[in-house]
Amino acid sequence: MAIASINPATGEKLKEFKAHDDAQIEKTLRKAAVVFDKHRREPFPRRADLMMTVATLLQQAKQQLARTITLEMGKLFRDSVAEIEKCAVGCRFYGENAERFLEDEPAQTNARRSYLHYEPMGPVLAIMPWNFPFWQVFRFAAPALMGGNVGILKHAANVPQCALAIEQLFCRAGFDEGVFQTLLIEAEQAEKVIVDPRIKAVTLTGSEKAGSIVSSVAAREIKKSVLELGGSDPFIVMPSADFGLAVSKAVKARTINTGQSCIAAKRFFIADKIYDKFLDQFVEQMRSLRVGDPFDETTEIGPLATEHIRSGVHEQVQKSIAMGAKCLTGGNRIAGPGFFYEPTVLADVPKDAPALREEVFGPVAAVIRVRNAEEAIELANDSTFGLGASAWTNDQIEQELFASELQSGMVFINSMVASDPRLPFGGIKRSGFGRELGAAGIREFMNAKTIWIA
Repeated sequence: MAIASINPATGEKLKEFKAHDDAQIEKTLRKAAVVFDKHRREPFPRRADLMMTVATLLQQAKQQLARTITLEMGKLFRDSVAEIEKCAVGCRFYGENAERFLEDEPAQTNARRSYLHYEPMGPVLAIMPWNFPFWQVFRFAAPALMGGNVGILKHAANVPQCALAIEQLFCRAGFDEGVFQTLLIEAEQAEKVIVDPRIKAVTLTGSEKAGSIVSSVAAREIKKSVLELGGSDPFIVMPSADFGLAVSKAVKARTINTGQSCIAAKRFFIADKIYDKFLDQFVEQMRSLRVGDPFDETTEIGPLATEHIRSGVHEQVQKSIAMGAKCLTGGNRIAGPGFFYEPTVLADVPKDAPALREEVFGPVAAVIRVRNAEEAIELANDSTFGLGASAWTNDQIEQELFASELQSGMVFINSMVASDPRLPFGGIKRSGFGRELGAAGIREFMNAKTIWIA
């Protein structure tokens, strides 16, 4: 896949980039290794000042940066602005809390003094996706740099201008050259970087296939990896829920970022007592969504990021219908320029259909009738994925049941799944391992060193 900016709303190629060659890769790795020795010794207040400056620069340039996001991957412009603002929040959070998260932890032993001390690992390679092209990077970069690590970014091939803009932000903020660098490389070049001894760890957000390849390479080299992979999050609604709120949030949870989110709700399990009413209103609201130009303030659904993604979504929908699913609205590409797809609702979806078994990265919802909370949990857990889950009920017993029995890295009750800098983010099963964000996220790429003084 060429490293190029292609406007998903028009199909127009905006700019193409030549991949970095071996000499440029070597220069980047050498610079990272040298600057790490200095950066790791910077006091926390100095790192915090620099990270706060990044936050200020993000706020100041949010309109311009958001425009780059929308032009490269098609996100609604107002959502692109919100993404930049969230990055600034993440920078401030770690600027304010990193030192506290990494304080020495005393341990009571028979030594005169013993404690746990956190030290940075070194250069970390971040392989990042296009769907949240700034936020995915910053939720790695802010804690990693505050911990004393340095970062090298291999971004998705369709968002190169976002990748370069992020590097420029860290440079403009005053971080030493090499503390955060972008490599414009093809996917097949990534293995060469992972195995280089100067790279100490790797983090990837992406597909199961990419995660399997990257983690295998890292494991062969005995290197730490963190994987945040796909999801097929359940959205469960019980009779006691606030019905109107649950329906409206169901639509939002399925269509945020045009459905291109690993934590988007994808499988909707609705209690039998309210199923018909929910389905009617859900289909009506999905059908009424306005699809169009992501820069238009009235648009509710933008394009998918690439033609390849749109073709894949359509194939999953058509296969599910051929297997017996009922298409209640949508189900087709939208004719004309750009990579638009109709908001789609499928019902009576067979157990083995792609709409239930695979991650559908587009505005397609599969709605399933369940008898009770126990059946909802059983079906929700019948998945290879385990990223997030959302359950809607005002019954306290059901709330506790969902919180304890849903097999996922995150459970949200009466709220849609979302990332928050204050809380760990990540999944189980084939949704990956390790955590980003919160105190757990900053410690992933730290050496927890035991100190014993007799």
